This record gives sequence, C-alpha cells and structure tokens, in this order.
Amino acid sequence: MNKSFACALVLAGGKGTRMHSDSPKVLKTLLGESMLYYVYKALKPALGEDVFTIVGFESGQVEKAFPAMKDRFVLQEEQLGTGHALQMGWGRIMDAGVEYCLVVNGDTPLIQEQVISDFLAAVKEEGSDLSFMSITPDDPASFGRVIRDKDGHVTAIVEAKDYDEGVHGPVSGEVNAGIYCLKITVVDSLLSKLNNNNNSGEYYITDLVDLAVECGMNVTAVNAGNSIDLMGINSPFELAQAENALRLRTSERLLKSGVTLHSWESVVVGPGVEIEPGAEIFGPCEIYGRSKIERGAVVESHCRIVDSFVSGGALIKAYSHLEEAQVGPECMVGPYGRLRPGAVLEEGSKVGNFVEVKKAVLGKGAKASHLTYLGDSEIGAGTNIGAGTITCNYDGVNKHKTVIGEGAFIGSNTALVAPVTIGKGALIGAGSTITKNVKDGDLGVARGKQVNISRTFKKS
Repeated sequence: MNKSFACALVLAGGKGTRMHSDSPKVLKTLLGESMLYYVYKALKPALGEDVFTIVGFESGQVEKAFPAMKDRFVLQEEQLGTGHALQMGWGRIMDAGVEYCLVVNGDTPLIQEQVISDFLAAVKEEGSDLSFMSITPDDPASFGRVIRDKDGHVTAIVEAKDYDEGVHGPVSGEVNAGIYCLKITVVDSLLSKLNNNNNSGEYYITDLVDLAVECGMNVTAVNAGNSIDLMGINSPFELAQAENALRLRTSERLLKSGVTLHSWESVVVGPGVEIEPGAEIFGPCEIYGRSKIERGAVVESHCRIVDSFVSGGALIKAYSHLEEAQVGPECMVGPYGRLRPGAVLEEGSKVGNFVEVKKAVLGKGAKASHLTYLGDSEIGAGTNIGAGTITCNYDGVNKHKTVIGEGAFIGSNTALVAPVTIGKGALIGAGSTITKNVKDGDLGVARGKQVNISRTFKKS
C-alpha cells in the first residue's frame, strides 16, 4: 500500500467510564503494553508516521507515554463524541496531503496490520467515498447497528441506544466496528452538517453514513465476520478477555516456531519480546518489554523478566526476577535471584539463592551463591563471593564503586565499604568490614578480637 494514499486518525480522547480508572482507557495494558501501543503497531506497516491522535481526558498521560508522537497529538478539550473528535482533527488531516483518512478507535488492541492493509486495499479498489468495517458478533452489545436496504446497500448506522425496530426494522446482527476510511475532499463538505440530536447529546461519526447516502455518495461496508479483533474494550472484563486472546496468539506463534513452552497456558510473553527456537520456558512465567531469550536458554517457573537479555545455555531458575539485565552464556541465576538494572553476568558466572545484583558486572566464572548484595560493583573473573557479603555502596548522598580483582575470595558475612578495591587473588576473612583497599594476593581481615567470658550458673 502506498503510504501517501492515506493517513490515520486515532480516537483516544475518551475517559472510558466503565473501566473505573483515573487514567485514560487507552493506556490500560495488555501483556505489559498499552492498548494504544497495539493500535500504533498495527497502523505503522501501512501508514508509517502518518498517524494523528485525538487526546482529551488526562491528555498529558497519553503524550508522556508516547513522546515520539508529540507533534501528532490533537487536543479535544471537551469530549462531545466521535464526530466532534473528527472535527477537531480535520485540519491536520487536510494538511496531510493524502487522499483518504483512516479513522480507528484507540481501544482496539487486537486489530492486526493485515486487517488494516486489506481494508485500505478494498477501499482503493472500490473507490469508495466513505467505507467502514463491520462485524457480526455473537453479542452485538452496545455497538452501532448497520442498516442495509433490500439490495444490500448500506443506508445508515444507528447507535444501539437509538435503535428502534419499528423504525429501522429487525436487527440483522451486523454492527459497526468503528473503523472508517473517508475520502477527504468528499467528506469535508459533510462534517459541518453533523448534529447532536440524539439520546446522548453527542456528535457521531456514524451520522456521516446517513449524510453520505443522502448525497448519493459511494458508501460501502467491509464485513469481517464474527472476529473479536475489531471490537473495542469498554470494561475490565473485556480487557481481560482481550489480553487472554493476545496471550494465546503469542504462545501459539512461539510453539509453532520451535520454542518449548511447559504449562504454556500460564506463560505470558509481551509483544516486543524475542524468544528464539530452541529456548525452553516453564510456566507460570512473565517475560515483557524488549527482552530476548536465546536458543538453548532455560527459564524455569515463576520468573519475571523485563527488558533483559538471556544468552544461550543460561539457566534462570525458579522465582527469579530480571530487569534490564544481561545474562551471558552458561550462566545460572537463582532460585530467588534478583538482577536489577545494569546487572551483567559474563560467561559461566553464577548468582544464586537470594542474591541481588544492581549495576554490577560479574566476570567470567565469578560466583555469588547465596544471601548477597552486589551494587555498583566490578567483580573479576573466577572470584568467589561468600554468603552474606554486601557492598556498602551508598553513603547517604552518593553511590560509590567496589572493584574486586580476578580470583579473589571474599569470606562470608563481609561488608565492603565503597569506594574500595580488592586486588587479584586477595582473600578477605569472614566477618570482616573492609574500608581500605587490599593489595593483590593479600589477606584482609577487619574484625574485633574474640573474647570468651565464662558463665556461672547457680543451681536452684
């Protein structure tokens, strides 16, 4: 599809009262990404950057969530209906220099790029003045009813609350999906004719259909059957249904590609995640953001991974959390390991039970097997960190770095007070509090002398 053929206007100004939320409905998330993210993703292949968005309720939140779109937001200060939103954005549409405007609701996260492409292709072939997509769901709910004449031509769309069988005839089951394609030069003359003479007192885009028919314009509807992909989300229940549909779709794609998913019905993978064939994932498990899991990696159950890289041959044991972390080949994390932003595990290193790593690099083969905190640190290859070791990296004002050389051995229950450097091959005695640098190969001990005091007990 030639991108100059059409631009898009996304309607994202409504509050979404039935979501019972203080934030805009379109920012509600599915698999870690907002509804609006999915809509943008579906539009991009066919339309590129020619996408404008109507914002209204808590518009600042939407703009903050998508800073790259900042020049393409249009404010609808009063939310007076979809027709009013279109009027607010029409100036930007007219200036876009394209023939058609695709109008999409921002609460349709299941919409797929192929549907958009096929719809635009059908409009281009038909040469429609106004076209919209329709569906025939099992439950038409509150969707606008599509009215056709005896020859099958579209004559109107009537909102559910305004529908009267005595006036409009029997319900057909076909409803408006809320996706329109408008020929800009033709529809321009109709916008000023929209009115709010209805039960809601709002201006409806659907009224453009009536007006176009009255003017003898070419009005068409492309029916997509009973697919739920085009249905908007209006409640937490519908949000949950949509998220589950996305999860199943993603899991099926991964399984068919060669990824092994155990208890796959409880594996949750975000849309930006890359998992290579040959990786093995155990559910329940959550993987979000821009994470990548390479071939041969294993992620056990009850793990949460966000924006992290897991190399082939690595094992992420159960109940571990990774965020903005990098795990090298043949590494092991957990169980109950926590890698915070900036954690880097080089080949063969190990982070074990109840170990937390933040902005620290563990060199090749380094080990911190249990009950340890490593923050703002550089740990040399082959180093062993004993249980209970902590890097004291924060003085109440600034963060400081701990450097531990290759092959060092840090005894259990050690406190390393940064800034401090432990040399190559150095040994730190258990229970020490180290505040001064330790040279290569030296033994560092800093603890009070043990005193044994006898205890006398009187027999009663």
